[in-house]
Amino acid sequence: MLLFLNKIWRIGGVIILGGYAALAVLIWQIPNTDFKIYFLNVGQGDSIFIKTPENHQILIDGGPKNYVLAELDKVMPFFDKSLDMVVLTHPHADHVDGLVEVLKRYDVGMILMTGVDYKSPDYEEFLKVAAEKNIKIMIAKNDKDFKFGNVVFDLLYPSNPFLDANFKNVNNSSIVMKILYGGKKILLTGDMELEEESLLMKTGLDLKADILKVGHHGSKTSSSKKFLNLVNPEIAIIQSGKGNSFGHPHEETLRNLKDTGVNKIYRNDIDGRIEISL
Repeated sequence: MLLFLNKIWRIGGVIILGGYAALAVLIWQIPNTDFKIYFLNVGQGDSIFIKTPENHQILIDGGPKNYVLAELDKVMPFFDKSLDMVVLTHPHADHVDGLVEVLKRYDVGMILMTGVDYKSPDYEEFLKVAAEKNIKIMIAKNDKDFKFGNVVFDLLYPSNPFLDANFKNVNNSSIVMKILYGGKKILLTGDMELEEESLLMKTGLDLKADILKVGHHGSKTSSSKKFLNLVNPEIAIIQSGKGNSFGHPHEETLRNLKDTGVNKIYRNDIDGRIEISL
């Protein structure tokens, strides 16, 4: 891999490698690569792949179109077509599109989703393929946490199942979860906007995390200063596509991050695929 890298930056306890391959690699202080989380470079959308020390494999969202397939080929062995869990945070196209083909091509153990009522061809195809392949579906609720070996997936939101629920803004139905491993905490927020941030803060749950996946691709409709102060992350990850028409991430969001002391900000549109090893 080093043949493709031409620069090495050191920022505090984090090593970042980048260059021709448009790849950012974050290695947290201790050179232990048992746990890996990849923020895949799928353009203007979210897709996160996790590999646990016990080789469990979890995919959270699939981004738009089928860009996720090429990314999975780069982070999984070519012969491995199994995923222990697929998570759909919410059914907008830039999260569900790629998952349709993933369900068709991979052996998926279970699906975690909200069941929010939303009409779109890609979401309906996702549900159809899941039914045809008889994949177990779990409805997310904040008292249903998951554990894969020593890695805990702590569901923080929703607090109630969203089966047949209607949302004016489906972004605010996004699954929010905290991943805990080795004393580190990673907060994943889907496309959560200010309304959902407010609801989450009112629960009194511990939102503190070392790493934050910034909500809604860095839109100005997410990441209030109050929320960021509660999370107080050391590192922020923004999944936004290069040259996207939405202007993500927004300058206001970047300013909020810096104003609340988050100076280590990594973005798919600049850094490509981002890898964190614990």
